[in-house]
Amino acid sequence: MQSLSCEIIETNDNVDAAIIWLHGLGASGHDFVPIVPRLNLPTDMAVRFIFPHAPSIPITINDGMVMPGWYDIYAMDIEREIDLTQIMASSKAIADLVDQESSKGIPSERIIIAGFSQGGAVAIQSALTYPKKLGGLMSLSSYFATHKTIEPNPENTELPICIYHGDNDSVVPAQLAEHTQKCISELGYTAQYKSYPMAHEVHPQQIDDMSDFIQRCLT
Repeated sequence: MQSLSCEIIETNDNVDAAIIWLHGLGASGHDFVPIVPRLNLPTDMAVRFIFPHAPSIPITINDGMVMPGWYDIYAMDIEREIDLTQIMASSKAIADLVDQESSKGIPSERIIIAGFSQGGAVAIQSALTYPKKLGGLMSLSSYFATHKTIEPNPENTELPICIYHGDNDSVVPAQLAEHTQKCISELGYTAQYKSYPMAHEVHPQQIDDMSDFIQRCLT
């Protein structure tokens, strides 16, 4: 996969931390840009938000329609049959973004990876396999697509992880988020789970909770 184009938002001069935030299927890096001011981070926190754009690919479950996607989905059953080669390539592309930020002077332990829905599945794969310590992982309305194949890197055994999900999500049922927490725990991680009265979306209380998580990870 070629290097990803990204939307970049910096909350302050002299940034010393970064958050790489992946969008969902059919969306773009623009989707979560408006969430930055709503996080109400302290004015002295200098964070670079990086919102990469997924490449446009045919999506089997959408009759082969070409749209932005991190990987193809073959079937929408509970196991979510997917293109493993593509999700691994996307994971590598996100790892490359972490490397780029590190080369600019931001330590990897001050970099958080976040993702919504399909982007969350890539975020999980990328964060748990990254070979250097990271700052945190946020999974939003997502699932653990690679739980059967992942080979976690021991560098991130203590990685702070939070799973956010809607009780009324009909796109990615809450059962999948609960399964994600179970699988992550079985791998030796500690993952916090927060649920909200919402569908496949973002809840105002969730934004406050994510702000708290970010501040805990980067303070």
